[in-house]
Amino acid sequence: MTHITFFKNSDKEITGFYSAGHAGYAESGSDIICSAISALTINTINSIQYFTEDKFDVSVNEDEGIVIFKMASSISPETSILLKSYELGINSVAKDNPKYLSISVKEV
Repeated sequence: MTHITFFKNSDKEITGFYSAGHAGYAESGSDIICSAISALTINTINSIQYFTEDKFDVSVNEDEGIVIFKMASSISPETSILLKSYELGINSVAKDNPKYLSISVKEV
């Protein structure tokens, strides 16, 4: 199962996320749940990098399926929208596949 934790500040603004684990829906290379999670995650990070000036830290461990993303600067309105869109997409995948993806929120 993949688990994603959204980091939110006291204003409920997303400041980062932690994604860990493989969904286990199918064999590696054929797992559509992992593919959906990966596409949403990588697209969000790339979009923030290319469409904003905001600074962030990201670390990836492909073998363990871990992505840690944290904002390192103030969050622009564009980044806020991109992170909300990521949360919307991830919540949609989790709603349809609760055995393979769980979500939590941690206030930071």
